[in-house]
Amino acid sequence: MPFPLKSPNGDETGLSAAVVSRTARVVHLTHNDLDAVGADAIHRMKFGVGVFTIWSSVGRFSKIFSIVASCEGKGDLLSISDLGYHRDIEHIAHRAMENGWRIEWRDHHRWRNEEIERMRKEVVLLTIDTSVCATGIVATDLLPGNPVATEVARVVCDYDLWKHHDPRSAVLGQVLQRKKNREHVRDCLIAGVFTDELIKREYADIKSEIESMMKRSLRHTTITGTKYRIAFAPLYGYPSETAHFIRDEKKTDIEVIISKDGRFSLRSVPPISHLIAREFSGGGHPNAAGGSFNFSVLERFTFWLFKKSRRFDEFVRVAESK
Repeated sequence: MPFPLKSPNGDETGLSAAVVSRTARVVHLTHNDLDAVGADAIHRMKFGVGVFTIWSSVGRFSKIFSIVASCEGKGDLLSISDLGYHRDIEHIAHRAMENGWRIEWRDHHRWRNEEIERMRKEVVLLTIDTSVCATGIVATDLLPGNPVATEVARVVCDYDLWKHHDPRSAVLGQVLQRKKNREHVRDCLIAGVFTDELIKREYADIKSEIESMMKRSLRHTTITGTKYRIAFAPLYGYPSETAHFIRDEKKTDIEVIISKDGRFSLRSVPPISHLIAREFSGGGHPNAAGGSFNFSVLERFTFWLFKKSRRFDEFVRVAESK
């Protein structure tokens, strides 16, 4: 069963109680995009219905992991996928182990060698492979040689690694910009199905709105920087598509697409996105990552009003030091 993480006020209310009362023997803690959905599909192909899925943003990962770690594990498997290292997170893993969880972690983000060494002491399995998507790692580890799992991994990696050779991957990637579609797409992938009438309808509807949202972001874009040409824009929807649209229109090197609470999606031509994001409580890949400015209430209001923030200068200093 998937767990709706946030209550109306944005808290992870009830997650601890849900984990404690679970009947599933596998808890899958994963990201919230196509790669995470693919990884969850393969978990369910392997373990059946006995999987308790928790979708998590990068910014909330440490908090959610800590909540799960504090619950009694009872020897059950806590499988983490498509979520990278956060500062000092090995201490949370250690607490989880002490509380009876068996942790397996599969990720394709970049880790430092010392981070890998520290984490290997706290988990029963740690697989890091930046050459494939997380779904690819999960498929190889859990269902090697399974033709459906292999095809799911191939399609997901096509989108997640920005290959764009298979048109099915772009459709699924955009459809999953709407979180309501996660479980439906996941269940399709379990059956080896990559499109159906619902997916087609959602994609057609998304295409009709995406251009207006990207143009709206473009109208409010701020461009600054010396070493790099850096664009800051408010998010109205579809962060990846918006970033690439702004890059095409403004010939920028780095695009920062910011939601109203300060969380941002980052894209960069130079391979430094993951290094920048680490300085803002996030992480990701060299050319695509995410983090947060952790806006105060006042900062949320001023960003909504002016589409600018004093945090832009801080970001530029960090980016141009890389």
